[in-house]
Amino acid sequence: MLFGRGTWPEASRIAEILRQETIGGALLLAGAVIAVVWANSPWSDSYESLRGFTVGPASWHLDLSLATWAADGLLAIFFFVAGLELKREFVAGDLRDPRRALVPVMAAVGGVVVPALLYLLVTSGTDGAAKGWAIPAATDIAFALAVLAVIGRFLPSALRTFLLTLAVVDDLIAIAIIALFYTSDLAVGSLLLAFVPLAAFTFLVQRRVRSWWLLLPLAFATWVLVHESGVHATVAGVLLGFAVPVARSERAGGPEAGPGLAEHFEHRFRPLSAGVAVPIFALLSAGVAFGGLSGLGSALTDPIALGVLVGLVLGKPVGILGATWAVGRFTRAELDGDLAWVDVLGLALLAGIGFTVSLLIGELAFGGASEADDHVKIAVLTASLTASLLAAVVLRIRNRAYRRIHEAETADLDHDGVPDVYQREEGPDGPVTG
Repeated sequence: MLFGRGTWPEASRIAEILRQETIGGALLLAGAVIAVVWANSPWSDSYESLRGFTVGPASWHLDLSLATWAADGLLAIFFFVAGLELKREFVAGDLRDPRRALVPVMAAVGGVVVPALLYLLVTSGTDGAAKGWAIPAATDIAFALAVLAVIGRFLPSALRTFLLTLAVVDDLIAIAIIALFYTSDLAVGSLLLAFVPLAAFTFLVQRRVRSWWLLLPLAFATWVLVHESGVHATVAGVLLGFAVPVARSERAGGPEAGPGLAEHFEHRFRPLSAGVAVPIFALLSAGVAFGGLSGLGSALTDPIALGVLVGLVLGKPVGILGATWAVGRFTRAELDGDLAWVDVLGLALLAGIGFTVSLLIGELAFGGASEADDHVKIAVLTASLTASLLAAVVLRIRNRAYRRIHEAETADLDHDGVPDVYQREEGPDGPVTG
């Protein structure tokens, strides 16, 4: 069955993640709005001065602008949390079950491939435009959840889980794209050296060492060497996240004894990522001068901007909806009886909100402060706003049905706080949960 309810422990864990990401999304939106207003105000020069302010040791080639520190440094925290979440999902989450993983994985692949193809189609014949093919490929989960908090408070838990899981797989694809296609002038020596502190970090966390004074210097050394190698430094965050064990050791009681180190780190770093790193990145990256209505119209008629717009607003929903329908057709699975395909369309439209990673890839493809990058920023902001409005229209149509489902899910709670629907049968030792 498509979009059936998952396991209760996983559903409750994801609900907690959604709450944190929603708050982070609100801060992200605030940072983006401040950046855009500031960049188009009489004080725009001070905004550019802030972005370009250089700080850091030149001897380590780390004399970087604040905008670069935000994109390369702060986003490494974001990708570290993404790495933790990815590993957690595939090792101990619902995605370890291939049947559950198939729908969001294929939806994420469709949501990457179709936007990229549409971008290339729209920009064909434009010199240098092909470098930006991956810009409309990523979904910004924090931004999307902030919008969802306003327009879809009663959205069924299965759909919320699908959106988050899709975004997790989407992040994995985006990470691979950045590492493989947006690495220039590779310094193999520095890259190989990065595996030394990474191996030491891995050894310590596998032994369940949590001492920050040991782990943080090793993590920073890994980041510096990856940055020096020419591979985008955010990849270091992912590698460090993948190194952290998910389950408790047998000596500590095994998986049944409670959350492992990955979940511990996720609780520690997710608020830092969602509440500090991503909003500051938005503040230092989203500011672009529109040049009035004429400048805005000129930017949006540029083939690169059009390609991003079409990719996010049209390509994302077509790719996600098409892939989900194909999986259902191929496996002969049917939608949950309470849901309809218009619900999937609403989520697919919401996935067209591509902000953090889209802006990052735009800078990597065309270089910061270039005209093409400015057009990308305008297109990403416009596409994200358009996708939000379209998703709001579609999801609000079904709000009454969502409210009914929400009331049924809430009514299912028993005295222990565990929904009766998850207690599918009684075993000799009590309820057997799904």
